[in-house]
This record gives sequence, C-alpha cells and structure tokens, in this order.
Amino acid sequence: MITVRAPATSANLGSGFDVFGVALDRPADYVTVERAETTTLEIEGYGSEYIPTDPAKNTAGVVARELDAPAHITIEKGVRPSSGLGSSAASAAAAAVALNELYDRGLTKEELVRVAAEGEAAVSGEAHADNVAPAILGGFTIVRDDGVTSIPTDVSLVACLPEIVVSTRDARRVVPDSVAIEDLVDTVGSAATLTAGFQQDDPVLVGRGMREHVVTPARAALIDGYARAVDHARKAGATGATISGSGPSVLAVCYPGRQREVASALIEGFNEEGVDARAYQSGVGTGAEIL
Repeated sequence: MITVRAPATSANLGSGFDVFGVALDRPADYVTVERAETTTLEIEGYGSEYIPTDPAKNTAGVVARELDAPAHITIEKGVRPSSGLGSSAASAAAAAVALNELYDRGLTKEELVRVAAEGEAAVSGEAHADNVAPAILGGFTIVRDDGVTSIPTDVSLVACLPEIVVSTRDARRVVPDSVAIEDLVDTVGSAATLTAGFQQDDPVLVGRGMREHVVTPARAALIDGYARAVDHARKAGATGATISGSGPSVLAVCYPGRQREVASALIEGFNEEGVDARAYQSGVGTGAEIL
C-alpha cells in the first residue's frame, strides 16, 4: 500500500495557454493504492460526490489502465473539481507516481507526465499535460510536444476559488479560433517576461508576464466577479493576476508578506458581486511525493 500527495496546480498563467503550469504547495490530493485483481475506486473529500467512480471515467482509473497496474485506489480530494486548480490532474499525477512505485514500472517522472496526461483526457477530452506536469515535477513547467522543462522557483502566490463552476469543456469552447498578429506578438512578449520572472524569482516580471488579451478576456466573461476581484487584488499589492487554468479560480502573484492582504482582497471582490470564495496563500510546490 502506497500513499502519494500531489498538489493543486495552475495552468496557462495568462500568456502560456496550454503550455505553462505551476505547482502550488496547497491544497493537495492524497491517493492511496493497493494491488488488486481489478481496478476499483473509493473517493472522499472536497467535491467527491461529483467525481465518477467508474475507472474508465476517472483520471486515476485511466492511469491504472495505461500502466497495466490494477489496484484499489482511494482518493482523498483536497482540490475541488471544476476549480481551475488542476483537480483531475492532482489525482492522475498521484496515481501515476503511486502505481509506478507499487508495480516497480521504473518510469521516469517525465514519462509519468505523459501517462497522467492520458488520465486527464477522461475529463477534458484531450490529453493535456499543462497541469499534470507541475503536479508531478513541481516548480514552473513548460510543456511542448517534444518534452517538458521544469524550473525551480520561489514566488509568493495566492489562489482564490469562488463558489461557482466553470467546466473545462465550456471554457475551451469560448477560446477564439484565430488571433491578430499584434496580439500574438504581445502574448509572446508576455510569455517571455513571465518565464524570466520565474527564473529570477521576480514577482514583478511574473505579474507583467501574466497579461494576455485573447484567451483571458473570453474566459473572464464566464466568471462572475472576476474583474472586481482582480482590481481589488492589484490595489492590495498583487503584481499580477489572471485566471487559473480554465477557471473559475484566480491566481495572483505578489511580494512575500503581502499574501494575506491579497487573499482578503480577492475574497472581498467576489463577495461584493454576491459570490462566496475561499483563498489559499501558497508558495510554489515541489510536485508529487510518496508519503
């Protein structure tokens, strides 16, 4: 029997649609696996009532199939489903690391990212690795078809989760099919700035690099209170803020020591629009770990 903790993650980060991701140090999922004849699932915790226990429809169950590693899998959810904080990725990542260890498959962490991405396809319809990569590798990650780059970094973050739901499928439907060249140039500049910011542990550069004018505005329209919450966060000291993944969570970056004020401001912004919210003061996480 093996238990693995895998963290919440934030994908896209504004300028890195389907490419960038970062691990948070809280909240997290805990997955316990035990050898069995066939794969079965037991799920408890935050939002567990909305998660399928059919292995073919659950990210962890699909990972067990991909690894040919049948097991009884117990998932303790700390990351709410449909939160924009990589809920399905956390379960997939933890299951991949745990089952690789349980069955001694000998796969590297980079190889496990691809396995866990197949689990993600059970939820999103496509095998995206922008959440599972940081969930397994930790740090700030850059996902390309030819591999994954992970950069250790130390930046103060705040994730704010409003009590509304935005499905990944709905969020992908509103993404524009084309982009003007000036918007492309602006996005490339932001992406380069954000990458430099994480490399240098610079919250100002990371905040500037989150700015993006194509995908973020389209998805912001699905999130009640988003604009007010971001405005409040900036006034409270956030150097930047954007939608976390497909939403509805908001991810803000700030200087160390300003997380409490930024968290309170984000919650206040949502509350003023009649939306309850909770916030997580976080650093950059280290990825899945065997407990």
